[in-house]
Amino acid sequence: MGDAMGGGRITAVLGPTNTGKTHYAIERMLAHRTGVIGLPLRLLAREVYDRIVAARGPSVVALVTGEERIVPPRTQYWVCTVEAMPTGMGADFLAVDEIQLCADPERGHVFTDRLLHARGLHETLFMGSDSMRSVIAQLVPKAQFMRRERFSRLTYSGSKKISRMPARAAIVGFSVDDVYAIAELLRRQKGGAAVVMGALSPRTRNAQVEMYQNGDVDYLVATDAIGMGLNLDVTHVAFSSTIKFDGRRMRYLMPNELAQIAGRAGRYQTDGTFGVTGEAEPFDAEVIEAIEEHRFTPQKKLNWRNPRLEFGTVDRLIASLEMSPTNPALVKAREADDLLALKTLSTLRTVRPRLRTARDTKLLWDVCRIPDFRGISHGEHTSLLERIFEFLHEYGRVPDDWLATQVKRIDRTEGNIDTLSKRLAYIRTWTYVAQRENWVDDESHWREATRAVEDRLSDALHGALTQRFVDRRTSVLLRRLKQKEGLVADVNDKGEVTVEGEFVGRLEGFRFIQDKAATPDEAKTLGQAAMAALAPEFNLRADRFYNAPDTEMDFTDQGGLMWGEHAVGKLVAGDDALKPRAVAFVDEGVATDVAEKVQRRLQHFIDRKVATLFEPLLNMSRDETLTGLARGFAFRLVENLGVIPREQIAQEVKELDQDARGALRKHGVRFGQYTIFMPLLLKPAPTRLRLLLWALNAKFDEFPDAPPPGLVTIPAVDHVPDGYYPMSGYRLSGQRAIRIDMLERLADLLRSQDSRAGFEANPDMLSITGMTLEQFADLMEGLGYKADKNERVKMKTVDQVLSDDAMPAGEPEVPEAADLSGMAAEIPDEGEAPSAEIADPVPAEDEASEFDETELPEGVAVDAGVVEEETEIFYTFTWGGNRNANRGPRRQQSGGERPQGKKGGGKPQGKKGGKPRRDGSKGQSGNQPKTFSARPPKKEKAIDPDNPFAALMALKDKK
Repeated sequence: MGDAMGGGRITAVLGPTNTGKTHYAIERMLAHRTGVIGLPLRLLAREVYDRIVAARGPSVVALVTGEERIVPPRTQYWVCTVEAMPTGMGADFLAVDEIQLCADPERGHVFTDRLLHARGLHETLFMGSDSMRSVIAQLVPKAQFMRRERFSRLTYSGSKKISRMPARAAIVGFSVDDVYAIAELLRRQKGGAAVVMGALSPRTRNAQVEMYQNGDVDYLVATDAIGMGLNLDVTHVAFSSTIKFDGRRMRYLMPNELAQIAGRAGRYQTDGTFGVTGEAEPFDAEVIEAIEEHRFTPQKKLNWRNPRLEFGTVDRLIASLEMSPTNPALVKAREADDLLALKTLSTLRTVRPRLRTARDTKLLWDVCRIPDFRGISHGEHTSLLERIFEFLHEYGRVPDDWLATQVKRIDRTEGNIDTLSKRLAYIRTWTYVAQRENWVDDESHWREATRAVEDRLSDALHGALTQRFVDRRTSVLLRRLKQKEGLVADVNDKGEVTVEGEFVGRLEGFRFIQDKAATPDEAKTLGQAAMAALAPEFNLRADRFYNAPDTEMDFTDQGGLMWGEHAVGKLVAGDDALKPRAVAFVDEGVATDVAEKVQRRLQHFIDRKVATLFEPLLNMSRDETLTGLARGFAFRLVENLGVIPREQIAQEVKELDQDARGALRKHGVRFGQYTIFMPLLLKPAPTRLRLLLWALNAKFDEFPDAPPPGLVTIPAVDHVPDGYYPMSGYRLSGQRAIRIDMLERLADLLRSQDSRAGFEANPDMLSITGMTLEQFADLMEGLGYKADKNERVKMKTVDQVLSDDAMPAGEPEVPEAADLSGMAAEIPDEGEAPSAEIADPVPAEDEASEFDETELPEGVAVDAGVVEEETEIFYTFTWGGNRNANRGPRRQQSGGERPQGKKGGGKPQGKKGGKPRRDGSKGQSGNQPKTFSARPPKKEKAIDPDNPFAALMALKDKK
């Protein structure tokens, strides 16, 4: 079903929800003799299958999903999930729905493969969001576009309490826990709710939806599964949260994702509304406008995985799966579960010897593609795959008796909602195995058997959901509360606390978070029962926590202490900035020894963090060999957590002799022109901790966040407290702040420039800062320079560049080296070489010894073909007497920072400009040609061994 087949029309039908795109695709497919349609969900595939069967009868319609396969002998129309679409059959028509899922991190590579290669012989349709238009045009040049407009209006209605939620509303949560808690609240306040989740079987989902559609309940609680084309009579969609777990991390939903769900409100020409409820924050005006107007950021990158797999060896297969795309519009998909399972299984001693042929490798890959429906650990899932592979490799099938044992264990309809949901997830594995050709002896039997188990479990789950969330009778819990009978409380492995089987709250770390739906009278009794049940759980958790490794813990920028995803404490200021105190979050009713154990473990964690990340600073503070001024200076550095703007301690720096400086340098202290700092403490981890310790010590109400790691410059931020930028490892200059170690590298370059007569920014300066010329000019003005903007003619040479041999005869020779006399004496501590972590810039002496071939002495004729003139912008920088130092949205220090010169303040050191030379010329300025001097060096004073240019100066003396 590749491009070679597809000579027909390709159309992308794009637009928002409720535009009839899927309905249009069904009509187009039925207009052809044969057709295939791929849909994103098994639920939606079943819905479309039922519609086509109603139109053409069951004898010509097939349904193929991972767990279901109905294929009549005379099939003309195939309804499939996108992953299960048959390839190579050459249908007249082909369609793929929700094509914007090409950007999905989990399944996107499958949709991208269909976009690139799946074609109908006569017609191909791709339906989805309008944000895909540009990328489809780029990847499928032959595609035509059809815009579909929404049939009804969609408007934002703000925030509503669940108690005031209008009838025919859907409340959306992004976890099973959220869905259950909301449904429970609706049962108490509104009489009941239907539940729709992607993990439900089609049979259970249809039964729940039918209960909502026929009016038995007026409310629907759902996950984002309702966003994928499920047609419901919903007039209002309320988001209980705008954050979801995407398989790797918690993140905010994008506007186009919110719109996909909100668009379920308003069926056909009935207008709909959307809003928030519960603890969800109201939407920003920009998000509201984007959803109402259906305008979203165009999708630019699609997930891709190489479809051309090599099965010669398992290593070649893995290499082909990990191949990167060559098209810039495609990005390599992240490692999927099937590839991870393949890597794990291929290394096992029970599997590796069996991989002798390409057929064996292909079989292992087919087994690895069994989805982890159960959601168990990777190890348990791969163990199951290993067993299935061994059966298939050794016997060519999965034995009937073993498969029967697995199915029988699941075929039980007793239990609560969670138990039934797990069994449904487990049976999906065996329905998947039964659908594979030649994996079982009697395929028809096992397909019917697993389907029957799924149906029984589906009916039982529907009954359990209805009983829990729709039963209007007084619950057992409330009856016993009124009768003041003893309550039986329990806590499960997820931390959910139940009383008499009813959810009353959850355990987060070492605090019990009570169910907010309980009335005040209920809350007191439930809380007492829950705390009694939690006593042994608290002790077990405390022991686990005390023995947990530091890698399971972390601190937040606001001083919170986390154990996994739960907050278990916070940091408060201690007697010393480097000795913060940990305070544990433990409920009052918990035993004292549990609280003490948690507090001790948290204190151990933060003490080790400080000791590890601030090791150089702590070593210096304990160095008994530091005495006098050096010891006092070390104390100031420790007090300022290893970073001090130089102007704050200019006098102390001046008073330090070379021995004292040398002793401090041995501990990694760098005496920069603008900042005294320890380069090792500028790494992201120490910087994040330093900001937190500084904020704790300053007792701020709200702590500023650390800047993103790895950036040379960051935008200036309004209303940050004084000292924020040095503690972040930056110096404010103009509209941006520059990292202090990179500023020192820039200062090394500026020091060799003529700051009186003026100089231009060279590529090295722009490269160090990563700025444009205009941004660099703003930075320089923030450092105290004056930036004069000018224009000039730029000459373009197109046919040759003048070489050394092309210089006309009789021209003056260029001296081998410029005058270096007096250079070492003029370079103070701020000119020392950068730290070992940063590549040293070329010192001024080395720069002067190289002849720049692009700048010729006056009088040299250039015979290259100059064919074009351009105007370019350039800036001339001169020292401005600190006139605009640190200008920006906010001064960092009162009085502002200023660059330090030879004596700690004033103009930076460099070549003195404007003074006439012996040849009558003036210093280099603007774009004038360079001049050189070959006079002998002046006699130098004794070389300071701690001076970073000592090696260069010694070499110079030997000439």
